[in-house]
Amino acid sequence: MTSASSIFVSRIKGLPMLDPNGEQVGKVRDVVIQNRSGNRAPRVKGLVVELFALRRIFFPMERVHSIDAHQVIISGLVNTVRFRVREREMLVIDDLFDRTITRPGAGHPETIFDVAIKPNRSRDWMLSEVALREAGRRPFQRGHVTIVDWSEVPDFIENMAVRDAEQQAMRLSDLKAADVARELHDMDPTLRAAVVHAMDDDRLAEALEELPEDEQVDVINSLDNERAADVLEEMDPDDAADLIAELDSETAEDILGRMEPEEARDVRTLLRYDAATAGGLMNPEPVVLNVDATVADALAAVRRPEITPAMAALAFICRPPMDTPTGRYVGAVHFQRLLREPPSTLVAGLIDPDITPLTPQSNIAQVSRYFATYDLVCAPVVDAERRLIGAVTVDDVLDHILPNDWRGVQLDRLDLEVSDG
Repeated sequence: MTSASSIFVSRIKGLPMLDPNGEQVGKVRDVVIQNRSGNRAPRVKGLVVELFALRRIFFPMERVHSIDAHQVIISGLVNTVRFRVREREMLVIDDLFDRTITRPGAGHPETIFDVAIKPNRSRDWMLSEVALREAGRRPFQRGHVTIVDWSEVPDFIENMAVRDAEQQAMRLSDLKAADVARELHDMDPTLRAAVVHAMDDDRLAEALEELPEDEQVDVINSLDNERAADVLEEMDPDDAADLIAELDSETAEDILGRMEPEEARDVRTLLRYDAATAGGLMNPEPVVLNVDATVADALAAVRRPEITPAMAALAFICRPPMDTPTGRYVGAVHFQRLLREPPSTLVAGLIDPDITPLTPQSNIAQVSRYFATYDLVCAPVVDAERRLIGAVTVDDVLDHILPNDWRGVQLDRLDLEVSDG
């Protein structure tokens, strides 16, 4: 012990855990801690206890009645579900003991020999001190042990944060983009920055598109410009353009200069238009087909994984070149019409003559009326020379007619629904 209330974890390993009747439940095998933000001491969540059946379970620290040199006394029932480490958790013995760290001013690497835990005034247990020994000594060799406050071991703190962030990023990789956005929205800013750093570029790009505009800017500003460019390349060009337009001009230009030329070109094209016009709303990468394409060709094109359901609703027939701005725009074919026709049918014969293209100068009111009038979810945008330059989808229109903070309001409402449930 280092004080009357501080206990080294090695002293409690193997101690019997007794219920209120004095019956032994099992033996203590490890201590579970959880990293916290704001330079606060990691919290002790509970004990890993091995039952007589060799099953390891978790027992919460708030139900530990007392700990002494011979035993651990508990209260309440024991949950016998097998223990698994959760996100933001670490095991003191398994994860920290024998870890090599470097302390400023120590002059040499050290290993974690032991860790002390201690209750605070509210009787919550926290990690308090760390016992260090010079690195390189064998376990049976004696050596000088230095006991320091937990905050004096920066590598230890950083490693916990890195592991925490990596665990969170791994967990988020299995969620839908909207759910990832909600998780990032709720995170402490320090943890969010670390998690963002650990996420894959494409996953982060998908989540950014679901975040409120101000939070998108915060995330991009937290990245170095090279990484920001990589992430923006993974976003839809119209979403990337909206985000870049919110950055200061110097940062925006530097990021655009680091993007792949083709991706940067699409974004620069969109930035030329007012954000509340069809030109500013459109995606410059719609589904474009040549006049000699068949239904089979069209279905293969709309089946590509990067094509969103709204964008896949229409395929556009154009003269070469096929990249926007294309050759002369011929017309559009509904996806549902493609499903009704033989694969060898030419799509040029299936064009819907009632779809009138938008111009890039069409304002948001005109675009909204257009979608309502034609009952569409996707619409072509052509320039003065009748070349296809992009397509607007209904979700892009909704983004601009809803209040500016609608994403944040929606995320907060979901949080309330989850907590109420």
